[in-house]
This record gives sequence, structure tokens and C-alpha cells, in this order.
Amino acid sequence: MPYTLEQWNKRIGGRTDLSTYITHLTRATSDLTTGKVLMKILSDQKIIGSNPGSPGFIVGNNPAVCFQDTPLLSLGQNILHEQDYRKQMEKSGVPKVKVRYLPYGLAFRKVYAYNKGARPVIYESTELAKTLLPEEEHWRIVNFNLSNKENIIDWTHEREWRIKGDFEFQLSEAVLLVSNETAYKWFIDNDNKNLLKKLAGVVCLRAVIF
Repeated sequence: MPYTLEQWNKRIGGRTDLSTYITHLTRATSDLTTGKVLMKILSDQKIIGSNPGSPGFIVGNNPAVCFQDTPLLSLGQNILHEQDYRKQMEKSGVPKVKVRYLPYGLAFRKVYAYNKGARPVIYESTELAKTLLPEEEHWRIVNFNLSNKENIIDWTHEREWRIKGDFEFQLSEAVLLVSNETAYKWFIDNDNKNLLKKLAGVVCLRAVIF
């Protein structure tokens, strides 16, 4: 039997491992710091989708924006794991390990994102999933393979959602996530368009993780 929205919120609210929000994390580019990237996203009110074949591992011909469907504590644990993994790889001699994401991003109500076209990805062997889905849905595929113990491919801890193309949003629906109080103060000092006042909220992840 289906839930009402109120019942659905209560159901998820009673679980520490679930969330009614999905989160997009970002990182610096070659010409912009992470803070400036996030400020530009807020100013444009748009997240640009990752292109197929880019570091976002998008399958098919359509770009897509990626989100994680995790509570903030679990999100922080994912971020810390990524940081520890990069340090381990660099110590073992692997140069320039890719930074996948940092503790900066935006969170949106899952219902809001769903109504704009966001959907859970499909975790499966890429080649098999391509035979099961029409080509226009290949952007939802995330490779998944546990058959080789020396080459495990598993991103299910992210509980990823994606939306095809770019994601345009209202500032009133966005919750800003920053790493710590220093980063938050940077946003206050550089918010020339008074964007922060229009947001749904701000969270310093340091207060959640530590």
C-alpha cells in the first residue's frame, strides 16, 4: 500500500541509515577553487552534468548530474574514506590519485529532485545493463562486479541518484554543505549577491563528522 508524503517522511525519519535528501558534492577545477565552483553553482542556480567518459563514469551519450542518497553522517564517512584512500595510494607510489569529491556541496529534498527527473542509478555489470535498458537510459548505469576478489567494483555505498543533463534548481530548495566554520565564513565574505539568505539552510560537515 502506498504512503502519503507525511507517512513517508516519518518512516524515513525513524531510520538513521536513510534520508529524505540527496546530496551533490563538488571539487575544484583547473581554474576555480572548490568554494568558487560552489558559489558559481549557486549564482547560476544550475549544476552542469558530467559528460560521458568523464571522471563521473557516465555511461551512454547523455551527461548527468550525480547525487548521493545518504544521511549526512554517512556522507561524511564516505568523504573521509576517499581522503584516506588517496593518502594510502600516494604513500604506495601511485601519483596524482583523482579527487572524486570534497566536503562541499548542495543537498535537495528527494521529492523535489525526483519531480525534476532525478532517479536512483542501476548497479549492474555495464555490459549486461546495456542489454536490459534502452540506450536513452544508459546514463543510469553504474558498473557493479564482485566476481574478482582482486578487482572489486562496488559503489553501492553512495546509493547514487542521477539526473540526465543539467540540474536547475531554486535557491530556496538548496541546503549548502561546507567543510567547516572557516569555509562558511568565506562564503559570507564572498556572497556579493546575498545568495545565502535565499537558501534552505547551511550545514558545516565538521560538526557532523567529528
